[in-house]
Amino acid sequence: MSFNFYRTDKNASPYSIALGVDNVLWFTENKGNKITRLVADGSMQGFAIPTENSGASIIACGKTGVYFTECKANKLGFISYEGDISEYELSENCAPFGITIDDEQAVWFTCMSSNQIGRMQGGAITYFDVPTQGCYPSFIAFGNDGALWFSENQGNKIGRITKQGTITEYALPISNSAPVGLAAGENAVWFAEIMGNRIGSIDYDGNIKEYELKTANTKPHAVAVADNGIVAFTEWRANQVGVISTDGVLREIEIPLENAEPHGLAFDKQGCLWVALEAGAIGKFEL
Repeated sequence: MSFNFYRTDKNASPYSIALGVDNVLWFTENKGNKITRLVADGSMQGFAIPTENSGASIIACGKTGVYFTECKANKLGFISYEGDISEYELSENCAPFGITIDDEQAVWFTCMSSNQIGRMQGGAITYFDVPTQGCYPSFIAFGNDGALWFSENQGNKIGRITKQGTITEYALPISNSAPVGLAAGENAVWFAEIMGNRIGSIDYDGNIKEYELKTANTKPHAVAVADNGIVAFTEWRANQVGVISTDGVLREIEIPLENAEPHGLAFDKQGCLWVALEAGAIGKFEL
């Protein structure tokens, strides 16, 4: 296993990262207020978000470009693979955070403050109320079952919403687990329990399994699933990434960069793991 890192601007605060259909990586700069393109050799090109202090958060890549949430600005952003940016106004007090794209290129997002799931398709935006009040919906992913799955950070649940808007909620076995990061795999949706110090999975029938982390109080944050089924996650407080093999073996890997503050992560087509390090870098693990 090898590790490299690529420095960003000092005040960029890389937060979320995803692989585009152009086969390059794109990431949000939470404090730098940019969307940045990163090619495999480490060179970067940043694109300024028109709205100042937008709170650029989570990113998702579609066929024609990259969508991202602007949590502070109550907007969704879009940047084409050529670098043209547009923004979409959302409802007041929405606080969009998680974002994903389904197989019909509809954009789905979580509204943390208004307790809703949003959908944008063809320029039209629809909102669906989550039944559990004050649940703080966080990350969202398009599942292999054709539905959308989301974490309820304060509701201690994992939610499922169909394309028609029907919501089902699954309570986690242990209270106050505070699920956040979430990613979909072939047979299950994986999630991070930031207060429970566990990684969980829920299969598409609603059965939940959890993995206790070896290191105490790691504050697991984001999750990614590779094409081959390997699951990776960031341990924000422990300065580590975790990996779960396809046969269920969990290992934790220290990031060889002090106080890196790992957040989002993504696999590329070669199986390398890229990690957004809020301290000012993008890390690359060849597992």
